[in-house]
Amino acid sequence: MLDFPVQMWQRFKAGPIWKSLFRHGYPDSRKNQSLAVFTNVFLHLHPVKVRRHALAIPYTWCMGGLSFFLFLVLTLTGTLLMFYYRPTTEWAYSDIKDLETVVVFGQLLRNMHRWAAHGMVITVFLHMIRVFYTGSYKPPREFNWVIGTLLFFLTLLLSYTGYLLPWDQLAFWAVTVGYGIAQATPFIGNDFSFIFFGGYQLGPNALLRFYVLHVVALPLATGFLIAIHFWRIRKDGGISGPL
Repeated sequence: MLDFPVQMWQRFKAGPIWKSLFRHGYPDSRKNQSLAVFTNVFLHLHPVKVRRHALAIPYTWCMGGLSFFLFLVLTLTGTLLMFYYRPTTEWAYSDIKDLETVVVFGQLLRNMHRWAAHGMVITVFLHMIRVFYTGSYKPPREFNWVIGTLLFFLTLLLSYTGYLLPWDQLAFWAVTVGYGIAQATPFIGNDFSFIFFGGYQLGPNALLRFYVLHVVALPLATGFLIAIHFWRIRKDGGISGPL
């Protein structure tokens, strides 16, 4: 009777399901170790070897990794906040107040999201300064510099669109300033402000559009560009070395 589970386990390991999940043996040889990296999506994201300067904190400042970590924190906390927030002018402010006073750990959750957003703007900006200061934008990394610049603007847009969502006096009048700046754009000011803010004044349409941009469009675009950013670092030979 004791041999029956062992026999079933051996049959399962020899079956097609096991082979479809694990396509190589135990990583006890160079070949199996390489296969373990190449066939695993998480291990494949990381290089097998890194240069010594890539681990030097005084050189990299760890700003790129911190920016990505804060993006993950924002994604997690933002998803949890969506369970308690309704993007309407009638309920937005009251939902934020309920988060601070009624929901268990709601104020902690909101503050984590808010301070992570501030921190991401700072770390992305410092990351760009480090890249420029060390000349990491030079050939063959010009394309990745453009991707990084786009990520910086998307970070600012994520912060700006999230600013209106509490629908309090501070958020309303702060975004009103941005609305006035958009309207003052030569030739396309009125059309641009109408499309981006959903009308010729701030109201329910602006709140809904900012919410959709903040939780769907901009995070998807940011995640897509982050994946390209990491891929280009790998293809360009890893983190650039000191000049």
